[in-house]
Amino acid sequence: MAVDTSPANSPVPTTELTKLATEACDNALKSVEGYDHAKVGSWNSEIINHILQSLIKATTPSTPNTPPPFRFTVNSTIVQQGLVDKTTTSGDAGKRGMHSASGAFWDVNRDGMWTFKYPGGEQRGLDVVVSVTWFAMA
Repeated sequence: MAVDTSPANSPVPTTELTKLATEACDNALKSVEGYDHAKVGSWNSEIINHILQSLIKATTPSTPNTPPPFRFTVNSTIVQQGLVDKTTTSGDAGKRGMHSASGAFWDVNRDGMWTFKYPGGEQRGLDVVVSVTWFAMA
């Protein structure tokens, strides 16, 4: 699920952001069957790099010597889902919680933030949350 916090000033349409983030997660996690602490760092790096490269390519002007109009930050968080303890009657047994928040001081007319939860993570026992922040260059 994508949450648009500044859709009016997004450097690319939010449908494109969703596509880019989904492709990045699909590519990085294509052979993943479960959480592996030794590999999660490389999964995050692959997701982040894919999204950054795609955003830079999508927003860089084709005019030579024209600087890109935006700077980006991308954050990827991967959390292992808990194992359900079938011996308890509580539906919360083994589940993990996660809360993430961001804040910034910026120009609300040109800068913004977008957050995405990868829908393919649950089948792998993972929660994957990606956020993209952009800053317009004057």
